[in-house]
Amino acid sequence: MQVQRSLSDKIFLVLKGIAMGLANKIPGVSGGVVAFVAGFYEEFIYSFKRVNKTAFKFLIAGRFKSLYRYINGPFLSLLILGIIISFFSISKILDFLLTRYEIQVWACFFGMIIGSIYYINKDFEGTWTKTARTALIVGALLGIGISFFDPATENSNLLFVFLCGIISVSGMTLPGLSGSFIMMLMGNYVLLLVDSVNSLYDTIADILVGDFSFVNDTGRIHLLKVLVSFTLGSLTGLVTFSNLLSYLIKHFKKVTYASILGFIIGSLGVVWPWKHKIYATQNGNLLVDRNGNHIVATYKRYLPEMSADTLWAVFYIFVGIVLVLGLEWYGARTRKK
Repeated sequence: MQVQRSLSDKIFLVLKGIAMGLANKIPGVSGGVVAFVAGFYEEFIYSFKRVNKTAFKFLIAGRFKSLYRYINGPFLSLLILGIIISFFSISKILDFLLTRYEIQVWACFFGMIIGSIYYINKDFEGTWTKTARTALIVGALLGIGISFFDPATENSNLLFVFLCGIISVSGMTLPGLSGSFIMMLMGNYVLLLVDSVNSLYDTIADILVGDFSFVNDTGRIHLLKVLVSFTLGSLTGLVTFSNLLSYLIKHFKKVTYASILGFIIGSLGVVWPWKHKIYATQNGNLLVDRNGNHIVATYKRYLPEMSADTLWAVFYIFVGIVLVLGLEWYGARTRKK
C-alpha cells in the first residue's frame, strides 16, 4: 500500500500529522478522525500492522533499509514528524487559543466532527444494511455513554498503567474515541500525561547539568517506571489495534465504518462547546500542571442563551465544517492523481 508522493504531498502529510497531534492532545477529540477524513486512515492502519515479527527480524539482523521499506517508513516518518512538531510547537498555540477563546475553539472542533460525519456517511449512500445500521446505533450509544461517565480515581499500578497505554491509542486508531478523554475517565490523565511527562523533562534537565541525584528520589523513579509502562502499553495497543482494524476493514468494511461513524456521532457529546470545567483535585487541593494551570478532570454541559458570543460560536461551527470539507476535497483530488 506504499504510495508515491510528490514534494507537495509530503508537505501536506506533515501538516496532517500536525493536525493529528493537535487532535490527540485535546480530551474529546480523536486524531483518528483526522486520519479518516484526510484520506490516509487505511494506509495508517496498514503501516502499523507491519510492525510485526518480520519487522523485528529485520531490526535484529541490522537490515534497517529493508525495515524502513517494510513498515512504510516514508509515510510513517513524515506523519510522526508532524506529530512531534505539533507536540513541541503548534500545540502551544492551541493552549493559548483554548485559554482566550475556549468556546470558539470547541465550536470549531464540534463543526469538524459534524463535517466528518457527513464525509463518512457519503460512503453509505444507498447501501445501509440492517447490520450496518445496528453497528451505527451501537457505536453511537457507546460514544454517548462514555462521554457521561464519571472519572475513576488515580491508579499508578504498573499493570493498570500498561492497560491504560493499550487503551490510550484508541484515539489514533479508532476515530471518534479520544485517548486523552479515556485517560480522564480511567483517572490517570494527570498521572500519565502530566506528572510522568514532567518527571521525564526534569530528569533530562538534571542529566544535562550532570545532576544524578534523582536516582535516590523514589517518587521520580516510580513516575519514570510509570512512563515506561505506559509507553510499552501504547506500542502494544497500537500494533494490536492496527492488526485487528486491518482485519475488520478487509472483511467487514461497511460494518466497521458504520461503527466508526457511530463512535464519531457519540463524540459530539464530548466536544459540545458549551460546558463548565470541573477541575482535578487531590487530597482536597486543586492540581496544576508544570505551567501552573489548573488541570481539568471532566466537564458539565449546558445549553447556551442567545447572545453575540453564541452566534460567534455557531459561526465557528460552520468554519469547522468547511475545514473538513476542504480536507475531503484535497483528499479526493490527491487520490485522482
